[in-house]
Amino acid sequence: MMETSGPGRNGGLAIAALPTIPVSRGRIVARATGAQAGTADRTSERCGERNGRRQLTEPHLPRLSVDIVSDVMCPWCIIGWLKFRQVMDHFKGRLDFRVQWHPFQLNPDMPPDGEDAAAHVMRKYGISADQSRANAARLAAIADKLGFAFNRGPDFRMRNSFDAHRLLTWAGALESSDQQAATGVQTALKLALFRAHFTDNRDVSDHGVLADVAASVGLARTRAAAILASDEFGEMVRTEEHWWAERNITGVPAFILGGQMLVSGAQDAELFIRVIERKILAPAA
Repeated sequence: MMETSGPGRNGGLAIAALPTIPVSRGRIVARATGAQAGTADRTSERCGERNGRRQLTEPHLPRLSVDIVSDVMCPWCIIGWLKFRQVMDHFKGRLDFRVQWHPFQLNPDMPPDGEDAAAHVMRKYGISADQSRANAARLAAIADKLGFAFNRGPDFRMRNSFDAHRLLTWAGALESSDQQAATGVQTALKLALFRAHFTDNRDVSDHGVLADVAASVGLARTRAAAILASDEFGEMVRTEEHWWAERNITGVPAFILGGQMLVSGAQDAELFIRVIERKILAPAA
């Protein structure tokens, strides 16, 4: 099984069509809304009436749902997000986005105390210590150019991410399905967890650390601690993971655009821009 994807993995561009993802309120398996370009007036302003007077109103931009399947343990996932943020900036004023995150565990059987990261990579992929160090240095250099720090010290460990996904599922459930902002508290928590793991070398399987990280983005620490002390949201995480696996999501990051178009791996912004222009915006014009 392929797990983490950089540019060029999955046979090059790694673009495929998916069945339309069902829509529902709350947090269930995949809440994609699709690109609403067909119903948006993108070329002209519209006039309305209030108190008998015609008023000019702002046009609505088309909105593209972006479902990201990823793991907090995946270095390519934060790199992929930082690249996709450039895509969102590129389409500012032309296209709105709605981002939601979905769970994937690279190592669901990881023990509570984790595993030394270098040893884990060498064992799992059959590479040497020198190759492992070279890979880590390459990732750090790519991340640094994107404004993110990988501080993998000698005690850096891989962790079990199941409980982190439970908190992310909770955070996603707190967001309104019709919120106007592209991202909300779920994205804030996801990025805080990436920083805690890769930059600050904190144990993001530890319940105290997880509750602190949740509180740092404005979530209620007591509620986070209560969730972690139970199995709340656990079944939802398992259901989502199974649902995505059935749709052949075997590597992360995986970006599902408009509920139908899959782009696998941490692709460069230019690829995403071409896909959105040609496969999403052009057919809706």
